[in-house]
Amino acid sequence: MNIFVCIKQVPDTETKIKLNADATGIDSAGIKWIMSPFDEFAVEEGLRLKEKNAGSTVTVLSAGPARVVDTLRTALAMGADNGIHIELPENADNNMSAKALAGALKKEPQVDIVFMGKEAIDDGAAQVSQLTSEYMGIPCVTVALAVEYSATSVKCKREIEGGAFEMIEASLPALIAAQKGLNEPRYASLPNIMKAKKKEVKMLKAADVGVSDADQKIRYKGLQLPPPKPAGKKISGDPAAQAKELVRLLHEEAKVI
Repeated sequence: MNIFVCIKQVPDTETKIKLNADATGIDSAGIKWIMSPFDEFAVEEGLRLKEKNAGSTVTVLSAGPARVVDTLRTALAMGADNGIHIELPENADNNMSAKALAGALKKEPQVDIVFMGKEAIDDGAAQVSQLTSEYMGIPCVTVALAVEYSATSVKCKREIEGGAFEMIEASLPALIAAQKGLNEPRYASLPNIMKAKKKEVKMLKAADVGVSDADQKIRYKGLQLPPPKPAGKKISGDPAAQAKELVRLLHEEAKVI
């Protein structure tokens, strides 16, 4: 099988975010970058499918500036065979990224199945999987918690509102967007990290995959960081007085009771 996994590089959740000078995005200097956690489940699912089908390959793709190659190397160290980097600007939106990924996939001789995370943790938009599948003209199943594979189709258990689940069957090729719980992602071993440095990462320009500036539909301006949280209050006195004062503050200041 020709298995493909689309991943996104995002800021580490512990990174302190700053805005750039014109407030149109974040200041990327000094940020620690990681693979979006939901994409880790996608990579793991692709690797497990490869292990069950002799002769299969796993190719990872990522669209973005030059630094995303580091995240591609992370996926290669987990066990993927090769990578594709589509060069896009820092501020590329979901539509541009999806069209670029689809364009790169269309250049491949055969695509049997595509995995990606259900959403990226930086914007939480959950759009790229559906947009990519639409540009490719293949079925898409999102929020997948379990997948059963056959030669021509997949059956996916997916999470829906109210704590319920539904089963969807789709013909191959298809795109599956992974939810947490689909599997347990593996760690990259030191030998595999060293091997990943020698694995091929093919470079593509935006023009190579049919993408231009016109494909960016969203541009940001006037971004603001959340206001700092006010300092906490310490209530003094005996327990009875503290309880009385706490109730007053919750009623008169916080207005939650």
